[in-house]
Amino acid sequence: MDASAESDSKPRNRFDLAELSGAFGDLGTLIPFIVAYVSILKMDPTGILLGFGAALIVVGIHYRTPFPVQPMKAIGTAAITQSAGAIVLTPAIVSGAGVATAIFWLLLGLTGLARRLSLLIPKSVLVGIVMGLGFSFMREGIVMMAKNWMLAAVLLGLTLYLLSRARIPAMLVLLLIGMGVALFEQPALANSLAMIKPEFRLPELAWSSASWNDLWLGAILLALPQLPLTFGNALISITEENNRLFPDRPVSERKVALSTGLMNLWSSTVGGIPMCHGAGGMAGHVKFGAQTGGASIMLGALLLLLAMFFGGSMMTIFQLFPVPVLGVILFLAGAELALGGRSPDQDRGHRFVVLATAAFAMWNVGAAVIFGFLAYHAAQRNWFKM
Repeated sequence: MDASAESDSKPRNRFDLAELSGAFGDLGTLIPFIVAYVSILKMDPTGILLGFGAALIVVGIHYRTPFPVQPMKAIGTAAITQSAGAIVLTPAIVSGAGVATAIFWLLLGLTGLARRLSLLIPKSVLVGIVMGLGFSFMREGIVMMAKNWMLAAVLLGLTLYLLSRARIPAMLVLLLIGMGVALFEQPALANSLAMIKPEFRLPELAWSSASWNDLWLGAILLALPQLPLTFGNALISITEENNRLFPDRPVSERKVALSTGLMNLWSSTVGGIPMCHGAGGMAGHVKFGAQTGGASIMLGALLLLLAMFFGGSMMTIFQLFPVPVLGVILFLAGAELALGGRSPDQDRGHRFVVLATAAFAMWNVGAAVIFGFLAYHAAQRNWFKM
């Protein structure tokens, strides 16, 4: 079968309410990192959003699954915390890290090393990686929910309930409630939003202001420490997750490595940040209803629109998404990822109670006891379905 025939045999991308709901399943990682890059490193949000938007549209068209595009977390954490010793990190160094990352992953894909190295990882190790990533998402989600635990508790319970009602887009309900809470808690926010006017703008080419020293520092201080995490999460785990969930639309390690390299080459050109295909992002998209690349395309189109017409107002717009709401999204994405470590049909409700209780215990044992007790009896009564 040739490439065109294989492409035609894949299910078509959908653009319905379920796909739209699932499109926002990765906001828990996307928004906090963008806010941090803009507020701490003073990066241009237009370039960042343009990088993500175009990449999401391309992967949605090419893979036809809810393939995620996420910030590289190790690079992002090092950059926004300025954890590089005496070196002051700058947008140009971040761009240099993107170039170095692109070169590395293009080489892995073109030489076939991506596939050969992945074959060395045993299945049991892969399950452990996926489950560990799920736990890390759940833990970060709990930290974010703790900012307002009463609100988060209500929203988490409501979202779990809505997820068992297939016709109700749980994510859209969650976001609408979050917006209402944000406007209630910040009365001045409505006035700030009303003053926003569309203004077309494009970012400056980042390479024109970067030097060889920026490339070198970006490679050594940011790109190299990211490699193990990207290899495990954004190459091996995402390939396994995609092929487990969508066996009719398989991907290969070579394709994932090449797309990682190409989208970082693009992002570094327009002043964006290093990006990857994280398995947790796909789990989030799927958890909230996405089943095709339509989710990625719709999110990408929205980000492109925001980048070109509302880039200067993004910090105001992002205030519509309270931290506890993002925490709920991140927590449930992590749970979906951890639950996928074994057969998707093997008593998922019971395993969710075990995993979620364990995740809460990492934060507060008392809260874990209360959550576990309530979640167990809710599962017994079929009040929610994972």
